[in-house]
Amino acid sequence: MTQLQAEVDVVIIGGGQAALATAYFLKRKKIPFIILDDQSQAGGAWSHAWESLRLFSPNTWSSLSGWMMPTTEQTYPTRDEVIDYLSAYEQRYQFPIIRLVHADHIEQKDGYLDVYAGDQYWRAKAVVSATGTWSQPYIPPYKGYENFKGIQLHSAHYVNPEPFINKKVIVVGGGNSGAQILAEVSKVADTTWVTVTPPQFLSDDVDGRVLFLRATERLKAQQEGKVINQPVGGLGDIVMIDSVKEARERGVLHSREPFTVFKEDSVVWADGSTQAVDAVIWCTGFKAALNHLRSLDVVEPNQTVAVNNGRSIKVNNLWLVGYGDWAGMASATLIGVSRTARATVDEIAAYLANF
Repeated sequence: MTQLQAEVDVVIIGGGQAALATAYFLKRKKIPFIILDDQSQAGGAWSHAWESLRLFSPNTWSSLSGWMMPTTEQTYPTRDEVIDYLSAYEQRYQFPIIRLVHADHIEQKDGYLDVYAGDQYWRAKAVVSATGTWSQPYIPPYKGYENFKGIQLHSAHYVNPEPFINKKVIVVGGGNSGAQILAEVSKVADTTWVTVTPPQFLSDDVDGRVLFLRATERLKAQQEGKVINQPVGGLGDIVMIDSVKEARERGVLHSREPFTVFKEDSVVWADGSTQAVDAVIWCTGFKAALNHLRSLDVVEPNQTVAVNNGRSIKVNNLWLVGYGDWAGMASATLIGVSRTARATVDEIAAYLANF
């Protein structure tokens, strides 16, 4: 028998940076809320990132609203420094977080949204979905994929280069994760880098700060109906952190176009040549983790939700924060999520005032 756990104004689903940013603004407005997190500890997706991962913005540009990330040992914070910061952030503001709760579906009832986790549920006037993308790694379809007998690993599950020592490894994907993992694995393995289009490297003096400012400028111009000329450089382009610069010096930062088919222990290239392969690391991105919203019939075929400024068009008391630009510009980044979270909470406050 299902059991009602609590009635609250807002339920936030997810416990990572997007959830914490939203919680901060809800608390400031004194709106009662709870956070449901299916992880055992703070840090969201960062807890699952590979050991050597570094941000490409300094701590001052990698912080949530209200409290800056403490000074880090080096310019660019490590994965563990980010986890420590997020853990301290939620403790600092004493957010009401219920852990190891996996929200599996939501039902609409009398204007409320009932958030279910197994045989228990929470009733909310509004829901913020902030489950991110980490749990939905994407691997593109490749002919013969199922026949390959070697190791296949998505960046979501990559930890360190140890399993690949002295192996023949293909790293697939031309973004920052592909470049950082290639830089590390190429020190211990014979690596080939595969990208659909040639990787875009930013100049050495460009980091996350510059990218964020450029993206902000583009958004502002777009809102004003203007077109601005600025250097190429999106949030997906490769930032030259130290490990990637070092890989460039070793001459390993060159990629080739995708292979056409997998064999049991090799791949076949477009020219018909065959290359022996022991392992493939897929740095091919993620889809939004939205299975808990399917019961509301809001998930589109492209695995997004139709939104207006992050608010569901079909369910007007559902908001989405932190999935990427479709749910708010740069909202999947530490520096960018606070702007989306603030706007979301302003909308929620207006909605609750008329509830």
